[in-house]
Amino acid sequence: MRKWLFLLFVIGFFTLNTATVLAISDVEQEAIWRAELAQTEKDIAEWQAILDSTKADTKSLQQEAAVLNAKIKQAQALIKQRNINIAQLGKDINIKIVRIGELEARIEKGHESLAQLIRKTNEINESSLVEVVLGNQNLSDFFEDVQSFNAIKRSLQDLFEEIRATKDLTQKEKEALDKAKTKEIDTKMAVEAGKKQVEKNEKEKQYLITVNKTKEKTYEEVLAERQKRAAQIRAALFNLRDSAAIPFGDAFRYAQVAAAKTGTRPAFLLAILTQESNLGKNVGSCILSSLDSGDGVGKNTGTVFEQVMKAPRDTVPFKDITSRLGFDWKTTPVSCPPSAKYYSGRGFGGGMGPSQFIPSTWELFKNKIGNMLGILADSADPWNPEHAFIATAIYIQDLGAVLGSYTAERNAACKYYSGSSCSSTRRPPNAFYGDSVMKIAQDIQTNMIDPLNF
Repeated sequence: MRKWLFLLFVIGFFTLNTATVLAISDVEQEAIWRAELAQTEKDIAEWQAILDSTKADTKSLQQEAAVLNAKIKQAQALIKQRNINIAQLGKDINIKIVRIGELEARIEKGHESLAQLIRKTNEINESSLVEVVLGNQNLSDFFEDVQSFNAIKRSLQDLFEEIRATKDLTQKEKEALDKAKTKEIDTKMAVEAGKKQVEKNEKEKQYLITVNKTKEKTYEEVLAERQKRAAQIRAALFNLRDSAAIPFGDAFRYAQVAAAKTGTRPAFLLAILTQESNLGKNVGSCILSSLDSGDGVGKNTGTVFEQVMKAPRDTVPFKDITSRLGFDWKTTPVSCPPSAKYYSGRGFGGGMGPSQFIPSTWELFKNKIGNMLGILADSADPWNPEHAFIATAIYIQDLGAVLGSYTAERNAACKYYSGSSCSSTRRPPNAFYGDSVMKIAQDIQTNMIDPLNF
């Protein structure tokens, strides 16, 4: 009996050796990675120096090709560096997964020990001296067992605290694992973007080399082609939700100003506004009919929509906003809700202009918007493209887009749409919005912004 108690006691106070012993191959791999990282950093710096010196004298097709070649080599070195980072992250993730498994096993083992201790303690507590005598149990053994159990009972609190501490440690390890996985995703996406840029630059380099060899065109003619393409891009219309389309040149300029003030990426900001414009085409716009109920009708269809806006939370500020801007609230378009009939959990419409702020939120942001624009807060106009760009930039800045990573921007996009980070389990899921925005941002960067930088 006493031997059993001793063993159970030892099991109860379990421990976990937290030291990580690396195999020789792991140590060697780390050394290889360190050497490769040092070399890639050196390569990146060298190609940057070449790039800087070459760009200063770009006046021929041959020099243009040399610039592109330097960009390609530097990007390839950066890709190699990031691939090493991915390998290191993968190893770290595997270690953390094993660690979490060990901690969870430790917790489970602690629970089992606790259950056994409690059951045995209850058995002793329920036993009486008369039962011991009638059961012919040795009296001295009985009291020794009782003393042993009393000692274990006094130690139960220590075991509870040990399990609690292990749970806290497990949670921290899981949070660290999530961060490592996020960093791995960001690094992989950066590698993919780098590869696409290398392919694009390689194609352009080969074109310039061919043109230079064949003398098909002069440097001036190639430059003129680029200038013509840039002019076409700037003149192309950039659609905005519930506002007239504007030239892309103006949209890009607004985005650059907003980016300088908030730290958000121009392509990402433009992608958010493009996505909102696309959604507007799908769900249409509504006109508010009643300030009291928030009901409205489809702008083009006349379909009755219940609670287009939440009254009075948004209807009152909507009336104030339109009144001070000289608009009629009965004819000013806002976004429609997901369906015509209201039901619990359906949500509302009421988004205003390109940025799709609901009236109550616009009122919260109007002071920031006014300060950045250098105007009075009450002059901030949700339907003015320049104002809408600043408003959107401020909001996505608050949502974390300034971190610049793929996951930070994607989550900011999902929050812009639904208030929550991207998820594939929400009903309806919101991940589609973030995925679409990131794809649009890449397209805008590659096909609209990059051609302007020549």
